[in-house]
Amino acid sequence: MAFRFVHTADVHLDSPLRSLALRNAELAELVGDASRQAFVAIVDLCLSEQVDALIIAGDLYDGDQTSMKTARFLATQMMRLHQAGVMVYKIRGNHDALSRISKQLTFPETVTIFGGRAQTVLQTAGGLDVAFHGLSFASSKAPESLLPKYAAARESVVNIGIMHTSLAGSPGHDVYAPCSVADLQRHGFDYWALGHVHVRKVYPGTATIVMPGMPQGRDINEAGEKSVTLVTVRDDRSIEIEERAVSIAQFERVDVDLTETVEWAEAVRRIRIALEKVRMTARSRHAVIRLRLMGSSPLSWSIIRDRDLLLAEAEQLGEHIGDIWVEKLELALSNNSSQTSDGAADPIFELAQTMGADIRSQAFREEAKALVMRTLADLPPDARGFAGKDETALEEFLDRVLTGGAELVTARLKAGGAQ
Repeated sequence: MAFRFVHTADVHLDSPLRSLALRNAELAELVGDASRQAFVAIVDLCLSEQVDALIIAGDLYDGDQTSMKTARFLATQMMRLHQAGVMVYKIRGNHDALSRISKQLTFPETVTIFGGRAQTVLQTAGGLDVAFHGLSFASSKAPESLLPKYAAARESVVNIGIMHTSLAGSPGHDVYAPCSVADLQRHGFDYWALGHVHVRKVYPGTATIVMPGMPQGRDINEAGEKSVTLVTVRDDRSIEIEERAVSIAQFERVDVDLTETVEWAEAVRRIRIALEKVRMTARSRHAVIRLRLMGSSPLSWSIIRDRDLLLAEAEQLGEHIGDIWVEKLELALSNNSSQTSDGAADPIFELAQTMGADIRSQAFREEAKALVMRTLADLPPDARGFAGKDETALEEFLDRVLTGGAELVTARLKAGGAQ
């Protein structure tokens, strides 16, 4: 016999998706509900695999969550697990600590939510005695290691630790309950179920240590297939892990090389081929694509000018292929021609060079920055985030806007003016 459980973390139910909502309401609705549907897929997996337990290693919620719709949803899913005899072991992560609703929910007795003091819960199933060790943190900040608070491994049982931690640190994630993999290995547990870092990572050794990553990406910066971990503990206490995909919508960055492309139809054909390839390889039902068109092409000016038209064509291609969403079109195109057909210097190219010099001018940038700051002052507070939250982000915003504006002016002139 064997003891089996599913390990997940960082579900982030109802995470806000303002950027998507601004442009495509249908796509925003899909992605906004994806974390919830991924959790349903996790429960479905638990039931189909007839596991003994589900571990949620923190951040089931996304923050100051007050939605009663979420409360009803969770109650339904926990009852499905309860009726199947699946135990649930959950700790609170840094985002859960901000949630008010998490403190108000009442779950079946098969659900254990670990508190602010380290706790050990025993379960016997699959012919094995298993000790679950967990600890939640009441605050969104945990600058020191929580490991010293965990009990020592119990003899003659399988010891599973549940911890929300940044380990030694990870780009894009706040430091939270830091500790080293070596420290976890030395603690004597058989398996560490971790959470906090959104990228899957497995650390083999005397203990199996798994950071499962998140089960559902929320934007293009969380691209790729997302999953949970199915764990089997055998009679001899050996551990087997399997990665199981559960994401509903899979974000992907896709590059399309348009080098030497002359005709618009050829550019559309290359985009279609790229989207079809994604559809063949993506295991999630939906694929949300950010296209980047790159290379040197005489068509570049037309594409820059009519980017919105090409985006609309790409969106139609995705709809025709099925469950492919193009959320943005990025351009990294060039056209190196600086002369007219008779060999004379191209005046539009010279204008582009002049505009480029202006963009790099400190006086010009200061004037542009002042205009942005005046605009921000006229907007309500919740609409001021478009230019970034600090000086560095503001400079990056200016780079994008000024460079993009110069390219658009050049493109309209080169491609024959506005249409």
